Amino acid sequence: MSNSSIPTEVSNTTAPAAESGPLLSPAMLQRLERLELISRKIFRGRMKGERISRRKGQSVEFADFRNYVPGDDLRLIDWNLYARLDQLFLKLFQEEEDLHFYALIDSSASMNFGTPNKLRVAKQLAAALGYIGLCRGDRVSVQELGPRGRNAPVVRSRGSLWKMLKYLETVQSPRAVVSSEDRSVNDTGGSNVSLHDGVKDFVTRGVTSGVVVLITDLMDKTGYESALRMLIGRQMDVFVLQVLSQEELKPPLRGDRRLIDVEDGDAAEITVNQFVLDRYEETLKAFLQQARHYCAKRSIVHVLVPTDTPIETVMTKYLRSRGIVR
Repeated sequence: MSNSSIPTEVSNTTAPAAESGPLLSPAMLQRLERLELISRKIFRGRMKGERISRRKGQSVEFADFRNYVPGDDLRLIDWNLYARLDQLFLKLFQEEEDLHFYALIDSSASMNFGTPNKLRVAKQLAAALGYIGLCRGDRVSVQELGPRGRNAPVVRSRGSLWKMLKYLETVQSPRAVVSSEDRSVNDTGGSNVSLHDGVKDFVTRGVTSGVVVLITDLMDKTGYESALRMLIGRQMDVFVLQVLSQEELKPPLRGDRRLIDVEDGDAAEITVNQFVLDRYEETLKAFLQQARHYCAKRSIVHVLVPTDTPIETVMTKYLRSRGIVR
């Protein structure tokens, strides 16, 4: 079954407003400073950073030797070794480089749902990952999918954390009020951008290859596959954090209900009984399994993040076990 068969909102359930308070507590910031983002690929950074690269370069820390070839820098030749072996070898050193890290936040209408609110959790995840990058001197861009993502700052030091958090305060989902007659949408927040269009806008801006974490519920009737293919085509190291609420994982519904898709107004009137809930659970399970399988075949790390899981647990357990941080 396609993901479009999963209802994104119940008509008599109002999407809660984003919780108040800071996205990251001071205690959480201290814990994040001990972590580091992991890159499974080798990217050439623009500036020196604090990250130890697998490429060999020049620094104070010795890494290895290799044979001299014409054109190499003569200053790197180990003349003591030449005196003993009568062969030319170059000394190689660890190179420290900056990593390009992007966190892309899906702010479509379906993200403005659940307790805790899915978009609020997505912003917390983006802020936490972004701060880890800032602590390591990486080039960090946390941005909303769609045209508004072009306003996101690119920051590189922990002193720029306030810029990233200030931008995240502006990220919001359209709070849709849907009319069953004309399916008009009263957009009081952000823009309802599909995953395909949002990622297309991102990759066509000439972004530099690096690590990209897509934070989304993957609930898009146009599908998520084309969006992920575009990221892979840009030689990105791709991670997907799929954020779902407990109301979606275990719907607390019974009786006659009218289900409305907040993103396009599709409506369906059903009677929710145990048979319907079992079918829903099977559909959701198949959808999640399909997403995991699609990502695994393309070397994309997929992590399901229930919104009721503490952010600290997600960062230090879930993401560490899946190789996103260490």
